[in-house]
Amino acid sequence: MRNASDTAPTTDTGAPTVLRVIRGIQILAVVGAVVGVLVFPLTGPGPFIMSVGVVILSYACMATGWNFVGGFTGYISLGHAAFTGLGGYAVGLLILRAEVSPWLALVLAAVIVAVLSIPIGFASLRVRGASFVIMSLALVLIMLLVFQSWSDVTGGSNGMRVPRPFGPEVLRPEQHERFYYLHVALLVIMLLAWWAIDRSRFGAGLKAIREDEDKAQSLGIPTFNYKLAVYVISAFFTAMAGGLYALWFGFLDPIFQFSILTGSYMVLMSLLGGIRSLFGPALGAAIVGYAIEFFKAQYGDTQFHLVALGLLLGLVVLFMPEGILPSLNRLLDRLRPSATSIREESAEDLATKSAVLVGDREGTS
Repeated sequence: MRNASDTAPTTDTGAPTVLRVIRGIQILAVVGAVVGVLVFPLTGPGPFIMSVGVVILSYACMATGWNFVGGFTGYISLGHAAFTGLGGYAVGLLILRAEVSPWLALVLAAVIVAVLSIPIGFASLRVRGASFVIMSLALVLIMLLVFQSWSDVTGGSNGMRVPRPFGPEVLRPEQHERFYYLHVALLVIMLLAWWAIDRSRFGAGLKAIREDEDKAQSLGIPTFNYKLAVYVISAFFTAMAGGLYALWFGFLDPIFQFSILTGSYMVLMSLLGGIRSLFGPALGAAIVGYAIEFFKAQYGDTQFHLVALGLLLGLVVLFMPEGILPSLNRLLDRLRPSATSIREESAEDLATKSAVLVGDREGTS
């Protein structure tokens, strides 16, 4: 028979100290990254370096927008470039054709793309795995053909010039700085939205879908509705990132806007940083975005940067399949006296938790 000593909690005087040190390291890393991002324009970088910073932040916004689908549901979409392209063209057309102010056009474009993503989600989210990937790729190719052929509206292969929101008195270096902080603000909004969903009953249901969709559905979770909702949210934020980039760059080209490479970059950035973590896609964007710009600057119009990125993707899959941040967290877990993580919760636990929360909500209503 078990006695009282068998069930009494054990105390470890060193455990709180270790936890405080680990927590302190994590807080310092986040604070250091935030301070570094905010003071970067104040360090006096040249116009080219400043433009690279804007590009990297644009990639971070796109990857974080993609992560609403990839991180929560596990659905790997290579076609999110369709949403960034649609967001950019919607902003340009609203400004040029409807004479809407640039900032209102940015919000309206994201809403329009989110509405358009509903029928797209109805069609594509009914399949899984490779079929979903193929449908996402088909979406990009369809958008590319449509916007190339619809030259009377989109300019076709000649492209479309988008008026910049600031007047001619604002020189290009100052525009870089302003758009840098605008991208920072958008990224913060995305991270807060991701964080809120991650801690909600909606997020618990999405994680259950990611771990085992069939079991989640059998426990009463409306899996398709959850997937469609987060798909629309992802389209909204990704389109806003594409629209903000269009306002900064000032020119739209269908081949670039609807490039399969752009969607692949989003996936690579998220995988590298960690698709199940809050800051993973942003970290991956900083690494991959800098690598892209470095190889382009060093090797010009050659395709060497594609070879380098392919090798990087292979290394990530082989040695860090969960990404950098989850790998670091797993390393820190070994130092914790008792560690729990999302991966220690089974699909059944997540689905049961979400089903109970849904049941409680229906009971109170």
